[in-house]
Amino acid sequence: MTARKFSLGLLAVLFVAAGANHFVNPEVYLRIMPPSFPMPSKLVAVSGFFEIFGGVGVLVTRLRRPAGWGLVALLIAVFPANIHMALNTSQYPDIPAFLIYARLPMQFVLIAWVAYASDLRRPTPTTSHREDETARADADVTVRSEKE
Repeated sequence: MTARKFSLGLLAVLFVAAGANHFVNPEVYLRIMPPSFPMPSKLVAVSGFFEIFGGVGVLVTRLRRPAGWGLVALLIAVFPANIHMALNTSQYPDIPAFLIYARLPMQFVLIAWVAYASDLRRPTPTTSHREDETARADADVTVRSEKE
């Protein structure tokens, strides 16, 4: 097993578990939601759904890169909750302040991990696999007909 595949599996487990936790323990996420955000319960559910969807998606080869980009977008979208916590540590007396502050740079580590595991750094091919196969088949037919 390669390091990337292991990393991908671990990433998937992390996001599926965290996403499921949004539905099992929504109060954890509701309490860190910035008060200016509308419909906090719906936002918790939506972010949980997309964590699960992204976690499963990175395991499917055809969905890996789009799911990876979706997880990056999700990590950026939830970053305001981390900032809110860091600016209001007194509201979270049960969480050590150093852990709250550590979440800020950790978000960038998670983004880098998603990018590595889902191969986002590789340029997107300009043609689809099917188009590439069709072009090869057309070229093969042309070469054969020229020889005849």
